[in-house]
Amino acid sequence: MNKAATNPNSVPTANPLGTESVIKLTVRYAVPSVISLVVNSLYNMVDQIFIGQGVGYLGNAATNVIMPMTLILMAIAMMFGNGASSFMSLQLGKKEPVQAAHGVGNMITLTIGAGIFFLVLFEIFLEPLCWLFGARGEVMSYAMDYGRIIVLGFPVFVIGVGFGNVIRADGRPKASMAGMLIGCVTNIILDPLFIFVFHWGVKGAAWATIIGQLLNAAYYAFCLFRLKTVHPVKHDFIPDKSITGKIISLGMSSFFTQIAGTVVIALQNNLLVKYGADSVYGADIPMAALGITMKTSQLITSIALGIVSGVQPILGYNYGSRQYARVKQTFKLSLISCTAIMIAALFIFQLFPETIINLFGQESELYMEFAVKCFRIYLMACFMIPSSMVIGIFYQAIGKPMPSMILSLSRQIIFLIPAMLVLGALFGVEGILWAGPLSDTLSGVMSLAAISISWKSIFAEHKTASKSGGFRMHAMSQSCVHGVFKKYPCADKIAKQQQ
Repeated sequence: MNKAATNPNSVPTANPLGTESVIKLTVRYAVPSVISLVVNSLYNMVDQIFIGQGVGYLGNAATNVIMPMTLILMAIAMMFGNGASSFMSLQLGKKEPVQAAHGVGNMITLTIGAGIFFLVLFEIFLEPLCWLFGARGEVMSYAMDYGRIIVLGFPVFVIGVGFGNVIRADGRPKASMAGMLIGCVTNIILDPLFIFVFHWGVKGAAWATIIGQLLNAAYYAFCLFRLKTVHPVKHDFIPDKSITGKIISLGMSSFFTQIAGTVVIALQNNLLVKYGADSVYGADIPMAALGITMKTSQLITSIALGIVSGVQPILGYNYGSRQYARVKQTFKLSLISCTAIMIAALFIFQLFPETIINLFGQESELYMEFAVKCFRIYLMACFMIPSSMVIGIFYQAIGKPMPSMILSLSRQIIFLIPAMLVLGALFGVEGILWAGPLSDTLSGVMSLAAISISWKSIFAEHKTASKSGGFRMHAMSQSCVHGVFKKYPCADKIAKQQQ
């Protein structure tokens, strides 16, 4: 702990989040976040390229089986990390650094504890989990080899996922970026060494991933105990029911989004195996090909997500300090830029799928045929993804977790899963692909409708409640549900609850 910890938790009188140009702040915060997430997605993609070239598509199918397990843990870590980041930004905006420090300390304890718990749990139940997530036949042996090693790194993996957001909210986006780069570059260097030189196959890819995560975690731990705006002391690390509840509430949308991703991948893998076995493509090709498609799209989507993650502290601080013009400007800037990026990605996916697919290894003509269909059909409406992404994180940043959670879940739970079940039953393996653009479109429209209805009431509620002496976080959450979906002001009700 640094010496600043002895001087409890003071914040600057003029935080640049509330005074500097929104465009400059967006660039300062978003660019490091974009670089971090792009490099992270890139190394996941490079993983697949090296495995595809050195092991084959069965190796890539095995990593798709293990992915839901990492998403489960990522969901927990993101819930604590994003929740603590939002809580910290809101408290600093209200000039409450002691509360912000308490939230950071709670987050550290909860995150590391979750990593250790899931290490033990998944090691014990790895084989049945692999079967649950779609592993059959030859894929099962590859999945077990890869998974046994990947699970060992869970305690350090959660540090890399959870701590970066808090470091960014501390006004140090470059430090958050540097930690991610350390882990990713290490993985990219070690992958070819372990796979092609040492001939360790999927086990080599797993060890490269863990070593990169370990270095990333070590750097983030170093940074987290040298924060500038808050300085947690010993008692801050003891979980507090009230603080933990607020962190979980604010991070709940991130949690459910990731958990929804886990459910989708598990169901999707099983449906692809089922309907693929009844098609000319067989059981293994559809799962491997769509897995490659999704990881490639994640590379582009991570640019948009990086922008939104970067502006989250800007949104939270200015909403907490009631500078609404800056909140609106930041929101609109992020939505427009993210949508433009995904429109450009749409043209790439439609025009050059073969070029992208060949990076992951030369396979059969049937594999290429189905993989091209994956890119052109499944990603047809990817330009609608930023709508639900940006609007969901916007609600999270301003302390309204319930609508954030509902909108974040809309694509995967409300639309994608039913679409896969219905279209798969009607059209077989290609029906699973058409579920993608349908769910992207419907969730985007729903998010745009929600923000259009609630835009004025969001700021009117906060302004009225502020005059009544402030309001509690849970009251904010409840008020937003009514404001978004029923559009009636309920600030008076909140004020009465406070009296």
